[in-house]
Amino acid sequence: MISLRIKLGLATALMMLSAVAFGHRFHAGITDVSVNPRNGNTEIVHTLMAHDVEALLENLYQRQFDLSDPEDIEIFKKYFEKHFYVLPPQQEKLKITWLGLRVDPNNVFIYQEIENMKINADHVIHQSVLTDFLADQVNTLNFSDGNNKAIQTLTFHRNKREQNLAASANKATP
Repeated sequence: MISLRIKLGLATALMMLSAVAFGHRFHAGITDVSVNPRNGNTEIVHTLMAHDVEALLENLYQRQFDLSDPEDIEIFKKYFEKHFYVLPPQQEKLKITWLGLRVDPNNVFIYQEIENMKINADHVIHQSVLTDFLADQVNTLNFSDGNNKAIQTLTFHRNKREQNLAASANKATP
């Protein structure tokens, strides 16, 4: 009877461990960029997997991070701003205002804004967040110009970190 309980306990433990091991097999981020027609600002919301962000920061700095701590947020912000930016035709980075972040058990949400500017097809997006750390990281960017007529989607990964919005203009969906 005891050996049956031990076997069942071991089997249950192995199933739980295998579920954890296979539970996070992909690395993805989503960025939604939209133009607010009321104020002309470009609003940016990024969604990343919390586990990936934690692993990145622990790997870079060899310590645990708490993204509710202002000092740790500032460190993450510096990393993030190095890996996500928008270039206009003159190739000087646009000023993107960091509005804040929110963390839940599964995701990290980053809120940014480009004030009084509508980005357009002439702008180049640089999105390499987590691609320096996770070889299979895929970042998807959805762009809406604010008139709800079309959404453009760009996909970024380790070998494709910069793209022009015009590149996806012919793939826009109504």
